[in-house]
Amino acid sequence: MEFNTISVIGLGYIGLPTAAVIASRRKKVIGVDINQHAVDTINQGDIHIVEPELDIVVHSAVKEGYLRATTQPEPADAFLIAVPTPFKAEGGNEHVPDLTYIQAASKAIAPVLKKGDLVILESTSPVGATEQVAKWLAEARSDLTFPQTHGEDSDIRVAHCPERVLPGHVVRELVENDRVIGGMTAKCSAAASELYKIFVEGECITTTARTAEMAKLTENSFRDVNIAFANELSIICDKIDISVWELIRLANRHPRVNILQPGPGVGGHCIAVDPWFIVSETPDEARLIRTAREVNDSKPEWVISKVNEAVGKFLTVNPEKTAKDVTIACFGLAFKPDIDDLRESPALKIANAIGEEHAAKVWCVEPNIKELPVKTASSQLILVSMEQGLKADIAVLLVDHRLFKEHDMPARNDQLIIDTRGLWEPMAITKAK
Repeated sequence: MEFNTISVIGLGYIGLPTAAVIASRRKKVIGVDINQHAVDTINQGDIHIVEPELDIVVHSAVKEGYLRATTQPEPADAFLIAVPTPFKAEGGNEHVPDLTYIQAASKAIAPVLKKGDLVILESTSPVGATEQVAKWLAEARSDLTFPQTHGEDSDIRVAHCPERVLPGHVVRELVENDRVIGGMTAKCSAAASELYKIFVEGECITTTARTAEMAKLTENSFRDVNIAFANELSIICDKIDISVWELIRLANRHPRVNILQPGPGVGGHCIAVDPWFIVSETPDEARLIRTAREVNDSKPEWVISKVNEAVGKFLTVNPEKTAKDVTIACFGLAFKPDIDDLRESPALKIANAIGEEHAAKVWCVEPNIKELPVKTASSQLILVSMEQGLKADIAVLLVDHRLFKEHDMPARNDQLIIDTRGLWEPMAITKAK
């Protein structure tokens, strides 16, 4: 197939880098997003998200005329759907995947489809979502044929290719990483593979759509289970007065042991979400996966309890003060180091909870954002500088940003530290050195 024009639906943390990288290969790319601000920003050659190197690639692609953003889909030879797949907000089970955005994207591109086009679902999805996309498209375009009814002879090719990139390294990994490509037919897989070879230097491995969907969920569930082990270990070590950081360093000296580092929980749009897609489809069989999710989802509550314990300890040592006099600083709100992405962030959840419970304003040090998200605007949280945050009575390190690694906590005998990332002190409540 010849791909002269490629459309990317959804210009967020995956869609925009993908569109920019394809455009950098001198292919015409039309980016589509319902966010007018994002569209206007991109068309000015700027970016609305934080991702290293992305600004340079976008600026060059827009300036050279290969990348353009709009709010309405236009005809193209291939359509890549990269929209969110959140959980349903109602229905009793809060962990059921919501395909509303994918459905809306499918219906939006349906009117501009033509014979020979390729549609690829990149959004991380439950098994069967790609087939559902093809069904929605067929319902909207009865004049075209689709793989579920016409197999290899269909007018439209449909495939799934999940992203598997690390925030902070997206531009590089989009190019270097292998891609798992699952078509609804062999020709669908071949067509999608041909498209990705435009910019992917890694191997393009083809399989079925359902296997490709499950592959992404499996990758992130594997990581979630391993993180849960580290997080559970940190709670155990705190209870029996052992440094979890030292313990893991020692255990990892075994040639076949590689324990991950614990943290305040698990966030982001993948690891904190994808395992539940497996659990929702196979609730009786996914016992380990469910337990890992529950361990990681409960970790923020444990951190909050340690903060409450620290407040009580501080007031015991300083009886002349009240809770309103105790300053708490949360270091980091993003779900990973050195990015501005707050989606499913355990750090933000912890900061919000502290703000709701504490009698005074809670300081937040997050160097990658300029203002707090709207949902925290009315809370007790305020954004402060690193210098001010270091002066807090209780310092809660939640994200190991590069900036925090470069600063040692000042020696202050009455300051308490809760370090969930092992940068400054053990995880247990300790005084600064």
